[in-house]
Amino acid sequence: MSTFLGFDIGTSSIKALLVDEKQNIVAEANIPVSISRPYPLWSEQDPEEWWQACLAAVASLRQTSPSGFQQLKAIGLSGQQHGAVFLDGEGRVLRPAILWNDGRSGLEGRELGASVPNFLARASNLPMAGFTAPKVLWVRKHEPEVFKATRKVLLPKDYIRFRLSGAYVAEMSDAGGTLWHDVAARKWDDILLAASGIDRSYVADLVEGSDPSAMVSDTLSREWGLTPGSVTIAGGAGDNAAAAVGIGAVSAGQGILSMGTSGVIFGVTDRVIAKPERGLHAMCHALPGRWHGMSVMLSAASALSWYAEIIGAS
Repeated sequence: MSTFLGFDIGTSSIKALLVDEKQNIVAEANIPVSISRPYPLWSEQDPEEWWQACLAAVASLRQTSPSGFQQLKAIGLSGQQHGAVFLDGEGRVLRPAILWNDGRSGLEGRELGASVPNFLARASNLPMAGFTAPKVLWVRKHEPEVFKATRKVLLPKDYIRFRLSGAYVAEMSDAGGTLWHDVAARKWDDILLAASGIDRSYVADLVEGSDPSAMVSDTLSREWGLTPGSVTIAGGAGDNAAAAVGIGAVSAGQGILSMGTSGVIFGVTDRVIAKPERGLHAMCHALPGRWHGMSVMLSAASALSWYAEIIGAS
């Protein structure tokens, strides 16, 4: 029986789940990762730590169920959205990834919004510090040597796809949070890219979340004891879109409420419904012909954990 591997590139840990064709759990692993906050408002992670955690998770799965892992046919990816991974022309990481909950680029977000007269109509979202484009503008302004050396800007889960396959590929549900995406047309927007000082060569190719995106590299396949060319990597999804698919929220009018590090209200639509001035984000869903509206609080259950620690409660 074939098996399928899911990686979730989370903010606090890398999670791996191996399931069979009937969605029975074969094996699972959870590897913590660290967050660096060297200055107020900063939140960064080392992409290499994500990758090493993925390798450790696979080692755990192989040890738990060697026969199950041998039947692997495909990998799916989900994870934290909006982070910026800066790579040079050889695919080397140039600086720590700037995360979704990093607040340093508020000024750059306002500058970005002012630089494109119809920005809200084009991007379908507010130019907030949490999204990707303001982070790139911050690096361009404050770390010009890094920006000069940058040839690709990848989202977190798409960096893991690159390490798995060598391919630069993104998908629709994550792309909207870059502020470079034409959400209605499901393609990159050249004017929005230019407003960040980049063009299409800096971003990954786009596929639908349910489409094949790449194959696990021959080198990695051999290291894992798999037949080269036998494991497909699906397009995948940003964490909330993946959760919606998992819970069955795939048709217009369905939705989810998620309370994790952040708090999310997520509603599926059959067209773009954009109300950025009211804090409603509009992005593509992880399936073709579907979109979603989403509102987010960045400190939801994490704020409760902080308060519990302060008062000494469990």
